[in-house]
Amino acid sequence: MTEIIGFVGSHSQPSRTRALVTAAVKGAARQTGSGHAVFDLGDLGASFRQADSLFDLSSDARTHVDRLLAARAIVVGSPVYKGSYTGLFKHLFDLIDPEALRGKPVLLTATGGGDRHALVIEHQLRPLFGFFEAASVPTGVYAGAADIGSDGQLSGPLRARLDTAVAQLSAALTPRKLEAAA
Repeated sequence: MTEIIGFVGSHSQPSRTRALVTAAVKGAARQTGSGHAVFDLGDLGASFRQADSLFDLSSDARTHVDRLLAARAIVVGSPVYKGSYTGLFKHLFDLIDPEALRGKPVLLTATGGGDRHALVIEHQLRPLFGFFEAASVPTGVYAGAADIGSDGQLSGPLRARLDTAVAQLSAALTPRKLEAAA
């Protein structure tokens, strides 16, 4: 079964970032009939922090990364610290071959304490995945502190933005039917 994989650049549990990524992954999986899974930094274990290559990862961590690389599409999310994604989020992508994500549909998400971090999608995440030649969907989703409740519930405006991005990701995974020439 083909999968949509979510990767959360946070190890906090619970996490607003995980709530956002999980909602996106489940929505896209529902629209496309795909399997899905979400993992975060904590799932990569201790070997991840010292890894200089994918070969340095434990077998469990390597399994997660292999699923990410084999996925039909990925949803990534990071909490924002001082205007950028987390260092460990970036560390995972530093280990990945530059051609491994070429053409792969990606939905970019981030969470932060306030609106001043909202450009992280355009100024940090989009260039990172552009380097990999991934097919980032046009709508990235940033959620401030007021957008996700302590219970993980998404606000109405956030849900609407996420629905737009999920529809774009789903469209990237759905083969287009060629119209018959008239």
